[in-house]
Amino acid sequence: MAGLLNISEPNANNHNHNHTDTTLNNKNASHDFLATLATLATDATNTKQQAASKHSREQIAQLFDLPLMDLLLQAQTIHRQHFTANEVQISTLLSIKTGNCPEDCGYCSQSGHHRDTTKLQAEKRIEVDKVIAAAKRAKATGSSRFCMGAAWKHPSAKDMPYVVELVKEVKALGLETCMTLGMLDTDQAAQLADAGLDYYNHNLDTSRSYYQQVVSTRSYDERLDTIANVRNSGINVCSGNIVGMGESRDDRIDWVHELLKMPKAPESIPVNLLVPIQGTPIGDKVLAEGQLPVLEWIRTIAVTRICCPSSYVRLSAGRESLSDSEQALAFMAGANSFFYGDKLLTTGNASQSGDDRLMRELGLTKQFAAPRAPKQVPVLDAMSGHQSQVVLAE
Repeated sequence: MAGLLNISEPNANNHNHNHTDTTLNNKNASHDFLATLATLATDATNTKQQAASKHSREQIAQLFDLPLMDLLLQAQTIHRQHFTANEVQISTLLSIKTGNCPEDCGYCSQSGHHRDTTKLQAEKRIEVDKVIAAAKRAKATGSSRFCMGAAWKHPSAKDMPYVVELVKEVKALGLETCMTLGMLDTDQAAQLADAGLDYYNHNLDTSRSYYQQVVSTRSYDERLDTIANVRNSGINVCSGNIVGMGESRDDRIDWVHELLKMPKAPESIPVNLLVPIQGTPIGDKVLAEGQLPVLEWIRTIAVTRICCPSSYVRLSAGRESLSDSEQALAFMAGANSFFYGDKLLTTGNASQSGDDRLMRELGLTKQFAAPRAPKQVPVLDAMSGHQSQVVLAE
């Protein structure tokens, strides 16, 4: 705090200064010191409040334009105001139904529209006992959240008992649960909420204006409707994007701004880097024209952290191609969640042994699972007037 206070040492030539002057000087210095502390406290509070406020599109654009080191410093500072430093949430993702999806997402090998060129072998729903066995392995290796994905446009009525059973069985293991099953209506969201689902993933993928270049079988507003149904049911929202699909920085700015237009930002935000798959329209285009620089992906992570300070920001697809140094930068940018395991649905992922080694080298620790509490309802005893909480039967 050099330069903030001006407290002089006694001078041997100042014999004429009396005791009263010294006392006044001490009082003034003490007052100045307390005032300085109050100012610092106010500044810290203002910084935290500013981080929690919603940024305008112009402010988001300004963040993207910052020098990278300044951006990372700001992102890490805000991250530490809302999360435990050096702690990461680890998830495992399992495809419970693969391929033949009726959607035409231009990046996805699971689309039935691209099966002739991607040659992906479709698979039926995995049996419940096999899913539970995979969840047990995930827990044993340190994952706190188990995510299940199905290649559907939306779950059918006959699918709902299956997915509800999966949620209940996985939660019984003490794991957080997440699902991505396509679009949900209000009744389906309510069923999953009653089963105790912790998170539902439904990515926006990109900006509204670029979205038509990515998929035509589902509208942007339909994606937002599903997110609203999930939010209104009480389930935590997981919604992110895929960068590197040929979109511009303006599109990445618009995507962040779209998150901030929501009544509440998603609790979990995956920021994927496209893994270009040969045989998909977008994958072929990116393979021919070149991939997005990794530092632009890291910028997107940092801006997301600053604008959504209390959300988990997840490293998802694309991480397997990163060096240790690039992953360290991503964590510095505010990422605090990633997928464990050698596979993400149908694409590769960083090896588990490599992740364990990197976490040791970076000093990162795993976060413990915190599943949603069972649903409870108040019960009033008509005779005694006593009110209690009863857990609803699963």
